[in-house]
Amino acid sequence: MNDVNLGRKSILILLLLATIAACSALDHIDDKEEETITLRSSEKPGHSETFLIQKLGVQTEDRFLPLENSRPRVDVTHIMLHFMSNAANKPNEPYEIDDAYSLFLEYGVSAHYVIDREGSIHRFVPEERAAFHAGKGNLPDYPHYKDRLNDYSIGIELLAIGTEEEMLAMIPGLRYDSIDPSLIGYTDVQYETLNLLLDDLYERYPTIPPDRNHVIGHDEYAPDRKTDPGSLFDWSAIGYE
Repeated sequence: MNDVNLGRKSILILLLLATIAACSALDHIDDKEEETITLRSSEKPGHSETFLIQKLGVQTEDRFLPLENSRPRVDVTHIMLHFMSNAANKPNEPYEIDDAYSLFLEYGVSAHYVIDREGSIHRFVPEERAAFHAGKGNLPDYPHYKDRLNDYSIGIELLAIGTEEEMLAMIPGLRYDSIDPSLIGYTDVQYETLNLLLDDLYERYPTIPPDRNHVIGHDEYAPDRKTDPGSLFDWSAIGYE
């Protein structure tokens, strides 16, 4: 009888040890899978910023330009706003996002974000890289940024068209007259998305003070060359006068 009981106890102990070993193995597998998922997520350029933007409920799309359209950045202290369109080539369909991508490629320039007419965000350059959106220019309070603001700024393009005078260098008067008036200026949903994006950037970059000295238009940095975002852009719609 004692031998029988001893045998049963041995079997129970073996089963218990096997169960513990199996659980440990499963835990180890889970840990490895979680580690792999974390690594894959961190390897994706700008994963964290895209996740945060999607968390805000904004439709986003990653459409990264080739690496030669950007470079490693120094720091982030400013945000620069722009308008862009393909109105010179397609005055009746100036806002195709594929055309925006092609224009960036053609001219060797870039921006971090493009906000389309429906308020969706298209990301062309990860924030950890400097986009080629500012070019030559100067800020009175930042003389050391002369011709170097690309390295210190996030560039945001809005698909929009300015006034005839502002667009004259890009669109001859006769072609401008053929543009549907509803396509000129900005949409309400663009301002809504821009506000969400700006708030997200302020939260993640304490180095960007949320004021008009640090959120600027291209026309303020390069007034002799650029007119965007132009007089039709409503600064009060994003909290500034």
